[in-house]
Amino acid sequence: MLTARCGFVLPFFLSAFCMVLPLKPALAQDVGVVVRTVQSEQIADPLEALGTLKPNEFVTVTANVAETIEAILFESGQRVAQGAVLARLESAEEQAVLQEARYTVDEAESQLERIRAVAKRGDASQSLLDEKQREFYVARARLAAIESRLANRVIRAPFSGRVGLRNVSAGAYVAPGDVITTLVDDSLMKLDFNVPSLFLASLRPGVAIRARARALGDRYFDGVVESIDNQVDPVSRSVTVRAPLDNAAGHLQAGLLMEVVLQSNPRTALVVPESALVQQRDEHYLFVVREQGAGLAVEKTQVNIGVRLNGRVEVLAGVAAGDRIVVDGTLKLQDGVAISTLDRSPAMGD
Repeated sequence: MLTARCGFVLPFFLSAFCMVLPLKPALAQDVGVVVRTVQSEQIADPLEALGTLKPNEFVTVTANVAETIEAILFESGQRVAQGAVLARLESAEEQAVLQEARYTVDEAESQLERIRAVAKRGDASQSLLDEKQREFYVARARLAAIESRLANRVIRAPFSGRVGLRNVSAGAYVAPGDVITTLVDDSLMKLDFNVPSLFLASLRPGVAIRARARALGDRYFDGVVESIDNQVDPVSRSVTVRAPLDNAAGHLQAGLLMEVVLQSNPRTALVVPESALVQQRDEHYLFVVREQGAGLAVEKTQVNIGVRLNGRVEVLAGVAAGDRIVVDGTLKLQDGVAISTLDRSPAMGD
């Protein structure tokens, strides 16, 4: 009986003992991560501002003389060429005076030629010749003055562009200064914006800008700084900067408020994805891939960073161009951890 009991109890005891024995640890597996190569690229510090659009050219079209409008030769919003007639003022009286002046010039010229011929024979005095010459010059000057007054009754576009709203009608009496319409050259728009004088050192013609207007949705307009004002506003301590924007498509209009990003302080720098950066308190680290024997491991490297650029970060010190860093999978890593699976994504400059 004792033997039978032992035969029953012993296997049970051994089975229970085996269940509580510690298992042998499995071999540690290398961590798979995404790696990229650090490269240098051209970057700049983004400086945000608000600006207002102005047309390349603008003029208020008015009458130079007090007269009744004979004809309006444009429609509101119409595009016109330089020299196109926009309106005519009544000029019947001036036309008659012009014909009289032309006749006077012709007559004075004929008399001058006759006196010259007589003077050559010695039958006319020099004083008479001088008088006829003076009369001819006076008549010609009077004709030029009348032609100028007549030209003032034809209102022309001083440059090519788009007219605004028509403010008068044919038959209306206008005086000097009365607005007939406006004319803008909007093929090119001037974007004026203010920049704090603190950034004057980084401002110069040629600096790139990008602008958008909320009224136009997601359209962006690129340009460069053309000119900088010659003085700083003593109240706002800012300087006005102007950048022309191409408007061949006609999307931009004068008066639009634009959000401007100025690319100041352009330079060559090392830039890494923001996902590669590990922050601990006020310090920043990157996991740099190093060779370790026959395999690879990561080294937790402290770096100094500069500006953040829309998902990327400038690195001032700590890594060099050509270093490989972990950009995805950093949460799984510690200093010295071995890695074997590398997703060799394109270099960060690609």
